[in-house]
Amino acid sequence: MQDRSDHFAYCVQLFGGTTACSRRLGIDERAIRRFIHGERPIGDTLLQDTATALRELAAEAGAAAEAIAASVGGAPGAA
Repeated sequence: MQDRSDHFAYCVQLFGGTTACSRRLGIDERAIRRFIHGERPIGDTLLQDTATALRELAAEAGAAAEAIAASVGGAPGAA
């Protein structure tokens, strides 16, 4: 069970912290913290919803990066 809590905590950080994760998943911040600390079990549905939200975040980040690259005349992925 600790592995799920650790992995969920990592995912929360990818969202930008508890508040951002709470907004993305539509879950109270206190509940997020309880999941992280192992006070509440992390079910498969929560993990699936987290994966979906992370995919959406990744797509948004990719689109934002492409818009930036287009506005400065660079190719996507070029540094």
